[in-house]
Amino acid sequence: MMEDSLLVDAVERFADGSMSEQERIYFVDLRKNNPELDQAVVEHLFFLNELNNFSDTRNFKHCLTEVEQKLADEGFVFRKPFSGRAKVVQLWSKYKRTVAVAASIACVVSLFIASIISSVGNKTDRNNIKPLVEKIKIQEAKQRQIENKINQLQAGAAVVVEKPRVNSKFRGTGFLIDVVGNYLITNAHVALEGRNQLIIENNQGEQFSATAVHIDAARDIAILKVTDKTFKKLPPVPFAIRKSNAGLGEQVFMLGFPKQEIVYGEGYISAKNGYQMDTVYCQLNTEANEGSSGSPVINKKGELIGILTSAERNAQGVVYAVKSINIHRAIEEARKTEANVDIKITSSSSLKGMEREAQIKKLEDYVFMIKGN
Repeated sequence: MMEDSLLVDAVERFADGSMSEQERIYFVDLRKNNPELDQAVVEHLFFLNELNNFSDTRNFKHCLTEVEQKLADEGFVFRKPFSGRAKVVQLWSKYKRTVAVAASIACVVSLFIASIISSVGNKTDRNNIKPLVEKIKIQEAKQRQIENKINQLQAGAAVVVEKPRVNSKFRGTGFLIDVVGNYLITNAHVALEGRNQLIIENNQGEQFSATAVHIDAARDIAILKVTDKTFKKLPPVPFAIRKSNAGLGEQVFMLGFPKQEIVYGEGYISAKNGYQMDTVYCQLNTEANEGSSGSPVINKKGELIGILTSAERNAQGVVYAVKSINIHRAIEEARKTEANVDIKITSSSSLKGMEREAQIKKLEDYVFMIKGN
């Protein structure tokens, strides 16, 4: 929302007609697209109107008083002086409307200030959530490649000649959900970071080109398709995507790419809904760093229950995940709205009953770093 002084100036110029036609059109559109600003404008216009009414009333009363005083001085009217309680009643009768107007103005001012504080507060609240996407500096990426080759030489291994690597500007995570069509899931905010180019990288460091075939910004879900012909088919996806919500206290683990290698994390469901009771998300108690956006959240049965997406800046261990039911919804929408998108997902989990270490080993081939620029 615009600063207080700018808003007050804009409203007053709008009210007195001193805005240019272009400014007026822009201001009207701004009010239509921002309900909070429109409410503040309405309240300030009411405030200005009350001030004008108060001024008119006061001037009118002052004029009457002067006329009455003049008539009394010239002997046309006689006013008996009041005393005691009668004088108090006379003063109250004379000024009660003025007091009421002043009280109304005070109330309007309080509401106007409260609306501005509320707007600023909401903006602050939104800023309290950080997406878990890591911005990568190109120089740092080149340095990592050099360090990898030095490590290979020091280990006495043959230096692997790789195809040219993309110097990416960000890093997130995604995971495969369909090995036939080579479809992956990640966050919408990850896919939108790479609108020019998207690359997926497996845990062996191999890179493949991909494209976003469906983006659901409201649920923060994106469906990607691997378009690289060199991408090797994997065995069937080992996890099922759960359709019901996770239970409070349910133990979960995550695999993601907050750094150049795949990283394991674990935690539990600490709240059934997300930030400010947002039902698209659930809350986890865990640690998550930039690069973890899009990481799969798996329970001990080997079911996918969510996608890691963001964390609170000022609260240690408070992390949010998109609920897995939203993946099913996004897939259905993609099937209906996108051409040639036919996603087939696994209905049962082959991870069920396995030890955690074995689950991770089987799952890590299906988790990818998402990069691009």
